[in-house]
Amino acid sequence: MENTWRRGVAVPGATLVKSGEGAFLIFAFSDCELDLDRFELRRAGQLRPVEPQVFDLLAVLVRERHRVVPKEELLDTVWGNRFVSESALTSRVKAARQAIGDDGRSQRLIRTAHGRGYQFTAPVEQAAQPEPVAGLSQAPPEQEIRFATAGDGTRLAYATSGAGPPLVKAANWLSHLAYDWESPVWRHWLAELSRRFRLVRYDERGCGLSDWVIGRFSFEDWVDDLEAVVDAAGLDRFPLLGISQGGPVAIAYAVRHPERVTRLVLLGSYAQGWRKSARTPDELALADAASRSSAWAGGVRIRPTGRCS
Repeated sequence: MENTWRRGVAVPGATLVKSGEGAFLIFAFSDCELDLDRFELRRAGQLRPVEPQVFDLLAVLVRERHRVVPKEELLDTVWGNRFVSESALTSRVKAARQAIGDDGRSQRLIRTAHGRGYQFTAPVEQAAQPEPVAGLSQAPPEQEIRFATAGDGTRLAYATSGAGPPLVKAANWLSHLAYDWESPVWRHWLAELSRRFRLVRYDERGCGLSDWVIGRFSFEDWVDDLEAVVDAAGLDRFPLLGISQGGPVAIAYAVRHPERVTRLVLLGSYAQGWRKSARTPDELALADAASRSSAWAGGVRIRPTGRCS
């Protein structure tokens, strides 16, 4: 099965519609636009926030509008290897209809084929995403800064930006939510990630807008802080990005909560740390002692399902 048209969603036999050198990434129907590149649903020019599964469902139905999409295919495509009941699909179809101005009685846009599946029946126009002008730096979307409280009372600043499926970035040293937003080092990262995801990031304790005067500063505290932030942001399942120091924090969180981490992405980090570079028995023993003192041992393996071992 090949991911041929939507990042993270595989549709059997689907192909990306192309015209010349550009790819059609926006589907327009009724008064709505479904933007597959930015993971946005817009209605009457206004952004309509929807759950990732509702967006994926709409994308499948619109892309495969020439046929009735069986329920089994929708379940496999939208939920992957997760087991969910048919009622979950029914509720997402209802939410999708509400988001685009349809309902189960009129079925103007999404038709129910009883006992089989669903079909998108409205006329659809395809539009290409305009290419950015070379040499111009696009400003990132706006960010919203809020605060969460860790278990020991430390106040943590976290920011959300963009729309679409969530992506959580584990904090790394140093950071400042406001300054990073304007930084030439981080600005382009944040802009691009926020165009494709609902990006959640935070200042670790002692940094940026989070509390500077703190009683504890341990590895376990860093993992607890990540836990507090994702709970405050109301996230259930999400991919987790760990850069540099954020890598082991992300790994440790995935070990704690394998059911919540869908993907683990490490950049400029490590899975085994100092232990990986140890060359003598004495260095290995010292590395093991350091790992134990930080309450994290290397060698964690993350399967594609998000499970850890």
